[in-house]
Amino acid sequence: MGCLVMVTILQVCLIISAAAAGPRKMARLVPAMYVFGDSTLDVGNNNYLPGPNVPRANTPLNGVDFPGGARATGRFSNGYHVADFIAIKLGLKESPPAYLSLAPRPSDLLLSALATGVSYASAGAGILDSTNAGNNIPLSKQVRYMESTKAAMEARVGKAAARLLLSRSFFLFSVGSNDISVFAAAPGDVAALYASLISGYSTAITDLYGMGARKFGIVNVGLLGCVPAARALSATGACNDGLNQLSAGFNDKLRSLMAGLAARLPGLDYSLADNYNLSQVTFANPAASGYVNIDSACCGSGRMGADSDCLPNSTTCADHDRFVFWDRGHPSQRAGELSAAAYLDGAAGFTAPISFDQLARKDLAIQLGCHSTRACYALRTFIHLFFHRYSIKLLLLVD
Repeated sequence: MGCLVMVTILQVCLIISAAAAGPRKMARLVPAMYVFGDSTLDVGNNNYLPGPNVPRANTPLNGVDFPGGARATGRFSNGYHVADFIAIKLGLKESPPAYLSLAPRPSDLLLSALATGVSYASAGAGILDSTNAGNNIPLSKQVRYMESTKAAMEARVGKAAARLLLSRSFFLFSVGSNDISVFAAAPGDVAALYASLISGYSTAITDLYGMGARKFGIVNVGLLGCVPAARALSATGACNDGLNQLSAGFNDKLRSLMAGLAARLPGLDYSLADNYNLSQVTFANPAASGYVNIDSACCGSGRMGADSDCLPNSTTCADHDRFVFWDRGHPSQRAGELSAAAYLDGAAGFTAPISFDQLARKDLAIQLGCHSTRACYALRTFIHLFFHRYSIKLLLLVD
C-alpha cells in the first residue's frame, strides 16, 4: 500500500510539473552513460597521462571539424566519434567527459557522474593489463576508477539512489582491438589469447554488474586488417586477412560470453553492435554511404596516409566526410555518425539481440512489472526528474 501511495503522489507531482513546464524537449533515454574502452571511445583521458609513448590526439589537425569550432580534444577524429553520436541519440549533449580531466576536482567528477556520466576509455588500452603496458589505462583499471566513482556517488546520494541511477544508465564498451594487434605482431597460441581476453572481459562486466550496472552496449572488434596502417604493409594495399580472422574469432567468443552472462546474471541486458559486419557492408558498397575512399587516411603522410599519425603538418583530404578513415587507424567523424545510427536503429542486423535504442528504453518500471503504459511513463519520468532536477540541485546547495 505504501508503494502505491508513493507512486500516486509522484504521478500527481509529475502532472503539476509538466503543466508548469509547458512544452519541452523529449527526455533523455538514460540518466547517464559510462564509457570503457580504447581510442575508438577516448575523449581525452590520455591527455593527462605522462610519458613520450602515450598515444594522444590533442594536437591539430585532430578536431578540425569539432562541433562549435576546431579543437583537438584528445579524440582520434576530425571531430566527434562514435561515443559522442551514441550519447546524442540517447539524449545527452555529447560523450561524457574524460575521468582524468575531472579527477583533480572531486565535486566536478561527482556532478558529472550523477548528471551525465564519465568516460574512462583510454587510447591504446586493452583487455589485458600487458597490452601497451604503462602507456594507457587498461580495462581493469578503468573499472577500478568506476568503482571509486560509485563510492563517491553513494556517499552523496546514498546507496539506493546511486544503484538506481546505475541500473538505468548506459554502459558503453569498445575494446579488444589493441590486444589483437599486439598479439598479431608476435603470434602465439590463439586459443590461449581468446581465453585470456574473454576472461578479462567477463570480469569487467561482472564487476560492473555487481556495482549496479544492468545495460551494456558492446561494440565488437572491426576489420582490423583493413585499416590504412594494415593495408599499407601489403604491396597491393589489400586487407590483412589473417588479422581480420583473429578479430572474427574474438567476436564469436564475445557473442557467446554476453549470451552466457545474460542467462546467468538476473536483470542484465545487452546489445552487441556488429562493427565487423558493418565495416564489411560499408567496404562492399562505399558509395551507398557517400564515401569515395575506404582504404586511406584523410589525415597523414606517405603511402595511403599511413606513414604517420595525424599531425599539424600532415596532408589532409579535400572532403573529410567522404573518407571512412580520419587517420591511419581511426574512423572519420562521418563514419562514427553512421555507425552510431546503425547501432541505435539496429538496421540490417547490425545489433543483437536488440538495438542500442531498445536497450536504453528498458527501464526499471518495466523490470518491476509495470504493465500500464501511463504508469510506466510516469515512473520513468520521475526517475529523470529526481536525478536531474532535484538531486543535482541539492548537490550544488550542499557544496
